[in-house]
Amino acid sequence: MTDVLPWLIPLLVVVVLGAVAALVVPRTRRGKQLPPVVTPPPTTVQPPRPAETAPEPAAPDTAEAAAAPAVTLERPAPTAGRLVRLRDRLARSGSPLGARLLAVLSRDHLTEDDWDELEETLLLADVGAGPAGELIDALRTRVRVEGVSDPVAVRTMLREELITLVGPDLDRTLHTQGTAPGTPGVVLVVGVNGTGKTTTVGKLARVLVADGDTVVLGAADTFRAAAADQLQTWGSRVGVPTVRADRDGADPAAVAFDAVKQGKADGVDVVLVDTAGRLQNKAGLMDELGKISRVITREAALTEVLLVLDATTGQNGLQQARVFGEVAGVTGIVLTKLDGTAKGGIVVAVQRELGVPVKLVGLGEGPDDLAPFDAAQFVDGILG
Repeated sequence: MTDVLPWLIPLLVVVVLGAVAALVVPRTRRGKQLPPVVTPPPTTVQPPRPAETAPEPAAPDTAEAAAAPAVTLERPAPTAGRLVRLRDRLARSGSPLGARLLAVLSRDHLTEDDWDELEETLLLADVGAGPAGELIDALRTRVRVEGVSDPVAVRTMLREELITLVGPDLDRTLHTQGTAPGTPGVVLVVGVNGTGKTTTVGKLARVLVADGDTVVLGAADTFRAAAADQLQTWGSRVGVPTVRADRDGADPAAVAFDAVKQGKADGVDVVLVDTAGRLQNKAGLMDELGKISRVITREAALTEVLLVLDATTGQNGLQQARVFGEVAGVTGIVLTKLDGTAKGGIVVAVQRELGVPVKLVGLGEGPDDLAPFDAAQFVDGILG
């Protein structure tokens, strides 16, 4: 036993120490926990990016471009034969002037009362006292000398005398040729608002285009807000440019000057200038139209001054004609709304009043219902 103790005691000490170590180490590990090991995601090496370049413009869609509607210019109707439509319309409307004259002249025996009735009919048609007296005297002489009673002969006689009264020998040429090489003809259009003045300018542009002329429009009616837009719309339909102010109320003379200047630079044939008709007093009207005329003539000479009158206004139209005739140097007259009206005598009266011819007449509301005036066809329309 004594032999065993020397080696047994160290063995027990080793066993005890081993047990103690086994107890102490797990507690230490449990008291101090290490953070969990996080495995990083695998990284992917990106290839180097190429140098950035500006994006190329998108190629136009040819299909859409082909499908887009192109601006189609209107082709105005030829001016030749337009007045035939007026004759037909007057005939269909049963013009009271021609019908009444023929009815009286076809009676077997014309008394003084009959001649008074004829004169009254002419006066009601706005022929005017002077021209009406001349026509009655001429008819009296022919009836007495020729003894006309046959309806066909009566109509022929009346037609001849009416044509003479309207004036077949008046120069109704529209002067649109420039007076010097390289300068356009300049047509100034005047008249009070409400007579169809701006519309007439647009229709006149179509007449000129139909005759093969190149045109520039000048919107010098700067006081009526819609006038420039209206004129520009008329011009755009037939490919005619419009010179206009950048604001309402601008100087109309400046617009007229710019229009003539552009027309001269572009080498066009005719410049049409629309003017304001708002001025009611003669002094203001004279000042404005005088300024426009002076400014225009710095670039080109005025070749025509057209006065637009409403044929249905009768004596009021004559008063307007007197004022404009004094201040504007009118060279020709445009009568609008002439078809179907009983006031056909205004043609004679206004020509006598101003001493200038009717050159154009409005036949209706259509874009090509403006026609050069012809005395014979007009009379034929009245007589039916």
